[in-house]
Amino acid sequence: MTVIAWDGQTLAADRRATAGSGIARTVTKIQKHDDVLLAVTGNWDVAIEMREWFRAGAVPADFPAKAREGDATLIVIRRDSIVTFTAGPYPMPIEEQKAAWGSGRDYAEATMYLGGTAEQGVAVASHFQTDCGNGFDTLTLD
Repeated sequence: MTVIAWDGQTLAADRRATAGSGIARTVTKIQKHDDVLLAVTGNWDVAIEMREWFRAGAVPADFPAKAREGDATLIVIRRDSIVTFTAGPYPMPIEEQKAAWGSGRDYAEATMYLGGTAEQGVAVASHFQTDCGNGFDTLTLD
């Protein structure tokens, strides 16, 4: 599972991925692409296919068929906007300046609501949400 948090300046994500058998592995869920930050949640294979679809130009007709099942989310952070793709090739705009996703979302959002950073939100979620952890990564648009 996952926790990804954006505080308006920093994108942070835990590094834990769990396989169906419960084995935890360490992965990187966020990356910079040109002038945007990308993050993935949900089914790893589907999420990465969505990320690569976006990197290739996000042509609606080329949206991955498996992604239509809604088992993954691609998060795109720009300087002036946040959008997500879940089950289709047209983005959902997020109007909040701070947001979090994944199974640890509530912990991260509460931390940021109380004045904490995205990094602190991911740390809190990783402490309390058993399927989040294995350290964290951070990125900024600068």
